[in-house]
Amino acid sequence: MTTQAAVLVTSDKMTREQRKVAYATIIGTTVEWYDFFIYAAAAGLVFKDLFFAPAGNTLGTILAFATVGISFLFRPLGAFLAGYLGDRYGRRIVLVMTLVLMGLATVCIGLLPTYASIGVAAPIILLILRILQGLAAGGEWGGAVLLAVEHAPKHKRGRFGAFPQMGVPLGLILASAMLALMTGVITPGEAFVEWGWRIPFLFSIVLLFVGHWIRRTVDESPVFEEIKQRKTASKTPIRALFKNHSLLVLLAALVFAGNSACGYMTTGGFIQSYATNPNGPLAIPRTPVLICVTIASFVWLFSTFVSGTISDYIGRKKTYLIGWAVQLGGVFALFPLVNTGSIPLLALGLCLLALGIGLTYGVQSAFYSELFPASVRFSGISISYALGAILGGAFAPMIGTWLVSVTGTTWSVTIYLATMTCIALLATLSLRDRSGIPLGPDHEEEQAKSPILWKSQ
Repeated sequence: MTTQAAVLVTSDKMTREQRKVAYATIIGTTVEWYDFFIYAAAAGLVFKDLFFAPAGNTLGTILAFATVGISFLFRPLGAFLAGYLGDRYGRRIVLVMTLVLMGLATVCIGLLPTYASIGVAAPIILLILRILQGLAAGGEWGGAVLLAVEHAPKHKRGRFGAFPQMGVPLGLILASAMLALMTGVITPGEAFVEWGWRIPFLFSIVLLFVGHWIRRTVDESPVFEEIKQRKTASKTPIRALFKNHSLLVLLAALVFAGNSACGYMTTGGFIQSYATNPNGPLAIPRTPVLICVTIASFVWLFSTFVSGTISDYIGRKKTYLIGWAVQLGGVFALFPLVNTGSIPLLALGLCLLALGIGLTYGVQSAFYSELFPASVRFSGISISYALGAILGGAFAPMIGTWLVSVTGTTWSVTIYLATMTCIALLATLSLRDRSGIPLGPDHEEEQAKSPILWKSQ
């Protein structure tokens, strides 16, 4: 007898439930990453003065970016917890929990007194709240991705998987647009530093309502429902993952590391800080830079959807290889354009980089989901993603700031980003393309065959 899960996973026709899942995942990840990016942008724009002023301009900037990076160190813990709960109890409950945690932490940052008010307690509390954001981010992605991909028709996984990926550039668009509005219209100048920066953080209270909506309206993943019916859920998914797939986790992490290193140079606030630094070589006003980042985010959004969609036709691996080539070109074009000090050329440089970032990001959901067996899939993709974020994006803004301060040139940052892109390219080449592989628990033996090229089947 054909189960409902099998029908949902293999049918080419998009059902009402599948459309609802697509909308729910893109909305959820958009709000989630809005919160994450608001912090990263604020770290580059004002946190160095509000929470780390005694350290001075350069060290204060490095410390502000360090709080961005430190939160990434807690993503694996969030991924471990979410992976265990997601593989044992379902995808949906984890998605809701992480959304609520992210929302509460972000609202609390918007209410936090500064160093001038409560002294050293301010940066300590800020760091704790940022860690909570890291825990939430570590678990949210896996839940959103599996809800989308495991509901998808077999030949539309790339397209469905692109929906939660699109939430990232959409979150950046909202964050940058909100900050541009605050700095350019509502609270320009000192008013933004005094209180205007808090409004975007407080606005994220909507996240709590989004979490409730997702819990109320979206069905559990059909693959997990089948796992539950067959009672094949692993009691120790983390142990099983690292016992049988530890090398795969590392390679998958390196694939994402190349994307996140480049992505977080903009989303992590480095470009914003570098271009707007009044003591730097450019000293561009905040608002035009934020508008440029917003424009580039639309390019990232478009190329993310294109990437996921074309991967259904040409395969995940070929899509990745095209993306790495485009991203490498964007890396070498970025700073020569940014350093002209021209606003249009700054926007062009960011857009070229964003094009490659999107092409290597939209395909990731389906690619990751097809790498791991159903019983450890949530743990596998979440932990790989979290480790990749640490290896690539966690300290990229801080490393960029340090490299420029030591070498006096942005070419050092270009070499760093090009190196990370090439490492990701090599990791991609080492993996097989498993587009269209069955995702259900009754195909566990086929899924368990090694996707690593140099390992035997």
